[in-house]
Amino acid sequence: MPLILRRAVALLLSLSLLAVGPLPAFSHQAQAQENLRYAAIVVDAATGEVMFARHADSRRYPASITKVMTLYLVFEAITEGRIQLDDVIRVSPRAASQPPSKLGLPAGQTITVADAIQATALRSANDMAVALAEHVAGSEARFAGMMTLKAEQLGMTDSRFVNANGLPDSRQITTARDITVLARAVMRDYPQYYRFFGVSNWTYQGREYRNTNGLLRSGHGYDGIKTGYTNASGYNLAASAVRNGRRLITVVLGGRSSATRNAHVEELMDTGFEIADKRAHGERIEVAQLYFEQKGYGIGPATPPGPPPVVYASATPAPPAPLAQAMGDRDPDVVLTSGPATLPSSTTARLNSDTPARRAAPSPSWGVQVGAFRDRTVAADWLTEVNRRFRSTFRGSGQSVEEAQGWYRSRFTGFTEEQARAACETLSARNVTCMVVRPN
Repeated sequence: MPLILRRAVALLLSLSLLAVGPLPAFSHQAQAQENLRYAAIVVDAATGEVMFARHADSRRYPASITKVMTLYLVFEAITEGRIQLDDVIRVSPRAASQPPSKLGLPAGQTITVADAIQATALRSANDMAVALAEHVAGSEARFAGMMTLKAEQLGMTDSRFVNANGLPDSRQITTARDITVLARAVMRDYPQYYRFFGVSNWTYQGREYRNTNGLLRSGHGYDGIKTGYTNASGYNLAASAVRNGRRLITVVLGGRSSATRNAHVEELMDTGFEIADKRAHGERIEVAQLYFEQKGYGIGPATPPGPPPVVYASATPAPPAPLAQAMGDRDPDVVLTSGPATLPSSTTARLNSDTPARRAAPSPSWGVQVGAFRDRTVAADWLTEVNRRFRSTFRGSGQSVEEAQGWYRSRFTGFTEEQARAACETLSARNVTCMVVRPN
């Protein structure tokens, strides 16, 4: 094609793109649909309130966030007097052979425990994580066993460790929720050593190293915690920040790049602090998750297989009752659903179709309870929100807010038993807590 003709074609294409305007940006929902490794959670560090969760209980690869558990056990050993910060570690051939990122000390060279901790926290040094593990437990394998045992003791119910640095291994798994449990444990149990995670720059043997967590340099109150990356995990970050005396922890797993991961963490963290600020000024935001979803976060199909339902956090001024009591399990007419019901495919298809399902006679009838709150207005609003999000599932059903023992229960009514269980299955797949309610 002649040069002039090629230039003319290029010019026409450019003009056509200008005519149609800029392409729309990807929505949060589109991003969630495309990235099956994604998981996220925002937690109030002081109260433990889960302000936002998306795939928070789905198992993921921790990558170098593993090193937070490694350092937790190192801090424990120091506190118990089994090792000292000024102990000298001789680097073993196994530690020296670890792939990057690493400090790069050759086998036989020495380093203090304090410097090895800083290299692990700031540089994400794989070799130093192994060196510390061997110093504490004698071998990395024995140390990994200690890591899994400690995870169980801390309540990290979906985590298992087989190495100290997070290098790829399909057996090494965790969840976003478990990572927040670990982060809170480090802050609670070893606040005197948490500072290692917040150091931005560190000089060792004449060379300066920068923390892999770029948010520490943002000036927005970030003081930890740890990054991670492998091909299988994607870009992970457990971050913590303090603003106006309140600390939040945000975990994002499975990012596509460090830049987009950091940006998403900042968005979630900013939204969490926005909620905290509004509450501090008297605004009642009972279900923080809804506030996030109104901004477009956490909406989209669940990653199969669906994780356990998310329990929506409440900031009700009254002391929170146990969840089971709040949802009404003391009443004989409530049945807790422990997992997806086994139903014919035609039933699920009918409940999700646009054709209204034929309901059983109004009395007796089965129901679906989707929440219980101390405030009637909040209960009614949540019922409306669930109906909006699952319009086809609840088309033709009744809605009611029922009061019992100071709790206002959000319920859909007018189901057969089969329909009620199938509806609960649909909600559970989208991380919405529900219960099947027997006829009165």
